[in-house]
Amino acid sequence: MSNLELQARLKQVFGYDHFRPLQREIIEASLSGHDVVTILPTGGGKSLCYQLPALQREGLTVVVSPLIALMKDQVDQLQAAGVAATFLNSSLAHSEARARLDGLDRGAFKLLYLAPERLFLEGFTDKLKGWQVAALAIDEAHCISEWGHDFRPEYRRLADLRELLPGIPVMALTATATERVRGDIAAQLRLDDPEVHIASFNRPNLSYRIEAKDQPRRQVRDYVQANDGASGIVYCQSRRATEDYAALLQESGIKALPYHAGLPQEERIRNQEAFIRDDVPVICATVAFGMGINKPNVRYVLHADLPKNIESYYQETGRAGRDGLPAECVLFFSAGDVMKYRHFIEQMEDEAAARVADQQLRQMADFAEFAECRRSALLRYFGETLSGDNCGSCDNCLDEREEVDVTEPCQKLLSCVYRINQRGYPMGLNHAVDVLRGSKNAKVLNKGHDQLSTHGIGADQATAYWQGLGRQLVQRDYLAQSNDGYSTVDLTPAALHALRDRQEIYMKLPRTKAKSERRVRSGEITCDEGLFELLRDLRKRMADARGVPPYVVFGDVSLRYMARRYPRDADAFLAIPGVGRQKLREYGESFIEVIEEWMQENDPRDFPSMADDASVDLPSPRIAKGPDGLNATVRESLSLLQAGKSAAEIAVARNLAEGTIETHLARCLEAGALQSLDGLVDAGELPRIRSTIEEIGHEAGLKPIFEALNEQITYGKIRLVLASMAPR
Repeated sequence: MSNLELQARLKQVFGYDHFRPLQREIIEASLSGHDVVTILPTGGGKSLCYQLPALQREGLTVVVSPLIALMKDQVDQLQAAGVAATFLNSSLAHSEARARLDGLDRGAFKLLYLAPERLFLEGFTDKLKGWQVAALAIDEAHCISEWGHDFRPEYRRLADLRELLPGIPVMALTATATERVRGDIAAQLRLDDPEVHIASFNRPNLSYRIEAKDQPRRQVRDYVQANDGASGIVYCQSRRATEDYAALLQESGIKALPYHAGLPQEERIRNQEAFIRDDVPVICATVAFGMGINKPNVRYVLHADLPKNIESYYQETGRAGRDGLPAECVLFFSAGDVMKYRHFIEQMEDEAAARVADQQLRQMADFAEFAECRRSALLRYFGETLSGDNCGSCDNCLDEREEVDVTEPCQKLLSCVYRINQRGYPMGLNHAVDVLRGSKNAKVLNKGHDQLSTHGIGADQATAYWQGLGRQLVQRDYLAQSNDGYSTVDLTPAALHALRDRQEIYMKLPRTKAKSERRVRSGEITCDEGLFELLRDLRKRMADARGVPPYVVFGDVSLRYMARRYPRDADAFLAIPGVGRQKLREYGESFIEVIEEWMQENDPRDFPSMADDASVDLPSPRIAKGPDGLNATVRESLSLLQAGKSAAEIAVARNLAEGTIETHLARCLEAGALQSLDGLVDAGELPRIRSTIEEIGHEAGLKPIFEALNEQITYGKIRLVLASMAPR
């Protein structure tokens, strides 16, 4: 098949003008009949590598996938793009499963998603042989390797498919695999001289940050509140912690739900669906959540506890920013978590497994305490070297503090640890800090450490300062932390030498407050935020009506390009990334109407974020014609309001977003055709909105007012109040 034909199918069905790195090479290798091992990062477009070839082949492509949620999600997206795809799993009623089997017998589908267990049910392999299977894709292929981080024994039986379906090309796909795991995948699946395609593991749109764990409940609450409205995952070690954090966030006014394997299946599925469909922005979960979750608009992944290994950390953080837009990965780290995991490892009966687990834990702890580029360290684990020595988007690379002379405070802290250990036996770093700051808590008094010469000599600095200094002394091998579960500290030979010779020590002082300056982040798409919010509202309504997640209609990237390019006809809409022929037919008219209405009321040149972006070709607004400036569609909304319908009811009746209806009615207020806000804005909210507008200024634009109202009042309501306050 020619490059032009592949490119045309890519745009026609999936709505993209260009392949992502390695996609074309992988697709061409598969269509040439080769077995392929595909290693692409999360969000790198693995699914397209077997979906596009499936459309080019005669016959059925079978996709082996480990999770029911992934199957349904993939099939929903394919069907939305006009592709004949289906799945078979235990979630289907007997009648529905029978109907799908009949369709497979008729050759009605191009792709079939299955769990590995389904393949080997009695009689199923006979059916498979009758369905003209043309290719096989094994997703999450690392599950076949016991060296992988998510080994599943049932995957080992997949090698039998080579004999059952001889001669068909097999593609194994995963986002995380070391060289050893890659070799194991090829061997266990009996791949025939496979082509191996490995993309960069780098996710440039993700930023990485490690923070010392200190009052984690407060830290988690504060972070989520600071990112209010954004979709995020909070990973926890225990089932109880997921429920505790979800309850804490709910008490703080944030919609959040727990997810763990101990929940009843119906509740687990319900909570997952609420998160995927943007009904709830935050999910607090154990590692049982996430593999195969295709939600693209997760804006942060927060680890409240330490992951057990780097592969798990990479995969879990990889669930953020799958759409390529900026996302943040934050880990709260404490040495106590390391000790807790090490205690579990010590209880393991399998010595070999315990050694592997301990090695992986040490690697994870080293990463968390690493003082250089986080991205570089992460990529190095997977055998990749980052060009340059500063990624510009991890906490260490963004740290502009200069190293300063900390010889005197280090001498104080090391001396304090030395004096404590002279009195009996080592204590933890926190205890040394208490002594240094002059604490008279029970533990200090009971040990007689209030009598030490170092008691109180560090009272001039905060606890966080000394703890940060202590962690750096551990990282630089001046203090040794015990592995006995008590996390005590003792001086190393380097520390004794530093004390004896008063060796100069230079370090970056512990951070006191994160910098808040604005910077452009990788993957960022400047757009008209007011229009973007309207398009999001419309997308949610359409998705709910169809029973699918919002991103099945359009991803955030597509909406941002709509709110950047203002497409107002079919050709311009089709040029938006993620818009194929099927989506143009199904959704184009509704979205174009919202954009048209927005443009009648707003000039993009009025929005600084757009006007300052030289790459945006700003269109001129289309001003409505007529004596009062009201067109037919606006008058229809006004007529329905006068007939007693609310804005929400008018939106349903007209199959438009509620924000679009509010824009119509705002224009009516400005034209004098509507005199009152009764029934449009809650009477309790109205004074607050008005006073904020008066404080910010009528000409400030919607977004500053929206932000000043703590993003609690919709753009549509603000627009209505602005219109009512405009001079007539």
